Amino acid sequence: MGMTMTQKILAAHAGLDKVEAGQLIMADLDMVLGNDITSPVAINEFRKYGFKEVFDREKVSLVMDHFVPNKDIKAAQQTKQCRCFASECSIKNYFDVGDMGIEHALLPEKGLVGPGDVVIGADSHTCTYGALGAFSTGVGSTDMAAGMATGKAWFKVPAAIRFNLTGKLGKCCSGKDVILYIISQIGVDGALYKSMEFGGEGLASLSMDDRLCMANMAIEAGAKNGIFEVDGITEAYCNGRVKHEIKVYKADEDAQYEQVINIDLSSIEPTVACPHLPENGRKASELGDVRIDQCVIGSCTNGRLSDMETAAEIFKGRHVAKGVRCIIIPATQSIYLECVKRGYTEIFINAGCVVSTPTCGPCLGGYMGILAEDEVAIATTNRNFVGRMGHITSKIYLSSPATAAASAVKGYICDPREL
Repeated sequence: MGMTMTQKILAAHAGLDKVEAGQLIMADLDMVLGNDITSPVAINEFRKYGFKEVFDREKVSLVMDHFVPNKDIKAAQQTKQCRCFASECSIKNYFDVGDMGIEHALLPEKGLVGPGDVVIGADSHTCTYGALGAFSTGVGSTDMAAGMATGKAWFKVPAAIRFNLTGKLGKCCSGKDVILYIISQIGVDGALYKSMEFGGEGLASLSMDDRLCMANMAIEAGAKNGIFEVDGITEAYCNGRVKHEIKVYKADEDAQYEQVINIDLSSIEPTVACPHLPENGRKASELGDVRIDQCVIGSCTNGRLSDMETAAEIFKGRHVAKGVRCIIIPATQSIYLECVKRGYTEIFINAGCVVSTPTCGPCLGGYMGILAEDEVAIATTNRNFVGRMGHITSKIYLSSPATAAASAVKGYICDPREL
């Protein structure tokens, strides 16, 4: 029996000719990632066991993004610990205020991850890099510490679900609508510890930003990782960006999948995940009059340039509805700068939005947009659990940037095709 994309990557990094679902392996790592919340714990464990140097100073990335610029003394102390550790260990890829971004947008942008890589990160949305044809997954801080010290990690080889994509997305639809639809169909545990493997002729209509968004939310279906077939769009994105050697792995024709799910992209409509789970997906056109207090457009899921462009197209010549707070967060400094150059920032401000420096901020209820009692938000983030963005009685609706921006203009959740 043949192997899936994920299984081939893991086999190669474990020095094995073949692996099977359920097999325990030790694999070499191409990148170990941490942020300002998870890295301090990993650093403490690293020091506790007497390690002095990381296994490769170019294969560890520390990105200060969750509470940066620092929101309080505790956040400042955590960032200082990371900054000192990066300096002591001569870690090349340390990103802080002025040269930072939301980690899962920043690493692909910087070319630090690429096809065929094995990446672990002490953040659950590390699965994002599967969009580039890499195996990437979130781990705990202790696993991050071991990875920084040894350059290796233990894995149980996952079984796989194949998503065969056909057709082409329609007006006002994006990768966010696709992944929200998929999660609504299979549930938040529908791919539990499995690899979600995306392929088919429909890939040609999905941009790299669409794919990064979809891979990012694989964890919301319980998946170990999400991964996309490498094609010309992937190669064009990586060309001149990824400096290290890359290798493309393709699934064998007789690869074994636990399930094959066919998705016709032309059938996807603007989709919203209702509180309090990402699986509660409904068509935006069917929600009725759901009034909102806040709109957040950004995050590691939807803070990329195409997301900013989509929002700017909707806000141009329009204004945020009275009583709605709209927060725009470009995911990296370069995206922020490009928004300024293209005039998007001016459009946002004229529309009554506030534009923030890159940060995870409100996504995890950190800062820059905490919700009060009973408030309702529409957000392009990835989770809408109880209390995720603030008070436990607040409600979060997840959507694409198009749906979020249109809803901010209307004052209630709407189908962006209504504008």
